[in-house]
Amino acid sequence: MVPLDETYDGTFPFDPHTFDGHGFVQHYVDVGPRDAEPIVLLHGEPTWGYLYRHMIGPLSEHYRVVVPDHMGFGKSETPQGRDYTLQAHTENLVALVEYLDLTGITFFGQDWGGPIATAFTVRHPERVKRMVYANSLAGYGRLGDEDATPMSQSRWFNWIGGGLESGRTSDVLLNLGSTVLSVMKIPGFTNSAAVDDTWIRAYSEPFPDRASAIGGLEFPLDAYLGRIAEYVIAGAGGVPDLVSKPAILLEGMEDGAIPPDRAIADFRALWPDAPVVELPGVGHYCQEDAPDVLVARVKDFLQANP
Repeated sequence: MVPLDETYDGTFPFDPHTFDGHGFVQHYVDVGPRDAEPIVLLHGEPTWGYLYRHMIGPLSEHYRVVVPDHMGFGKSETPQGRDYTLQAHTENLVALVEYLDLTGITFFGQDWGGPIATAFTVRHPERVKRMVYANSLAGYGRLGDEDATPMSQSRWFNWIGGGLESGRTSDVLLNLGSTVLSVMKIPGFTNSAAVDDTWIRAYSEPFPDRASAIGGLEFPLDAYLGRIAEYVIAGAGGVPDLVSKPAILLEGMEDGAIPPDRAIADFRALWPDAPVVELPGVGHYCQEDAPDVLVARVKDFLQANP
């Protein structure tokens, strides 16, 4: 767990906030006008709120920006003996949102942030106004285009599955303190120019030992082993509420975790007339590769859907 006051040489200058009402200490950023509409930025694997460092400031000029670190990531605690599943992370988010009493939420979900935002919205649609997906899946449109690349051909999924029996997958992911850059390159981290000593510290220090990296291992296993299926199916009754929300997909086309044509097909099956923005040369961690473009697109989307 990163010290709450750590700013990483001023690159993450946001005051820390914590919530301990759901069985662990969860860190979150909360900046911008308190009476403004909230934008909740959700990270995935194996990152944390630092991923949004270039987006928080511009978005918080006119919106309340909340950026939680999921359990086991960033400045949040990594309790042992807990389930690190889609359901657990969603229920943690529900507790935080209720604590902050957020309504009229615009979710921005990248990687696992998308399924978490979806799982939240199908269960609590009254708190959500808009959906922004970025290199992610909503998760209910998988039958939309059978010609799209299957997830089984994902570079990331192949890497996860190929090392399960030998123990390589767990060895690498439980040592994220030294492997995080290599791991991020597998699904598609393309902006090598961003990498310096500060960047390495920011992404590696949340994982000082194997016990601290359990969330980084369990996230991909939750999907690869199909453990998410029951919880996803249980929320299907809320899909009509989900698709009633304005939505947009921002898709980095060099994604090695979720094939871009699969992400687009998934999104189009749910929102056939909603905008899809293809970002050539941008990888899975689009917030690292093109934060200014993402901010501009989000602002345009919010203004177009007041």
